[in-house]
Amino acid sequence: MFAHGTWSGYKSNASSLPQLTPVQVLKLKQLTMLTLAEANKILPYDVLMQELDVVNVRELEDFLINECMYVGIVRGKLDQQRRCFEVQFAAGRDLRPGQLGNMIHTLSDWLGTSDNLLITIQEKIKWADTMSELDKKHKKENEDRLEEAKNVLSLKADFDFQGHGLFAEPGGVMDFDQDRRSKRYRRRHPMG
Repeated sequence: MFAHGTWSGYKSNASSLPQLTPVQVLKLKQLTMLTLAEANKILPYDVLMQELDVVNVRELEDFLINECMYVGIVRGKLDQQRRCFEVQFAAGRDLRPGQLGNMIHTLSDWLGTSDNLLITIQEKIKWADTMSELDKKHKKENEDRLEEAKNVLSLKADFDFQGHGLFAEPGGVMDFDQDRRSKRYRRRHPMG
């Protein structure tokens, strides 16, 4: 009864079934809630009140909060304005006869989706690795160009400094200084 039944199913056959204790009634109502939550993502209050044999909204909300959500068998949102329970999660129940085919189909779909997602993730990883390698190569090329430019500038500076540049050319700084000293000398000691 508990593995496959619901509270409304029990009530419709109560005369042929044994009397339930309050703990068993609570358990059967919780299982009924699981059955409803796995089939529907939005459960109107009036449907829940009828299925769970609850007389008012306050009693229904107390049951949903205290006996279902706090226990962890369902998670969702009570929408008092729309008078419904929005299911976000429902724990699984034992499969009832005839549900095995649906479960196999659902799991096969999930497996196919997971395989496709894995392939997509692997492609993204491969693309990221390729882009990283290209970035490293580009960075290395730029570093090599920078080093080459530094070497060229260093060689040019050495070349200019060692005699082919500013100080060695006629009319350069040294010649200018020598000309200036000789002119100064000539002014002090005029010839003749």
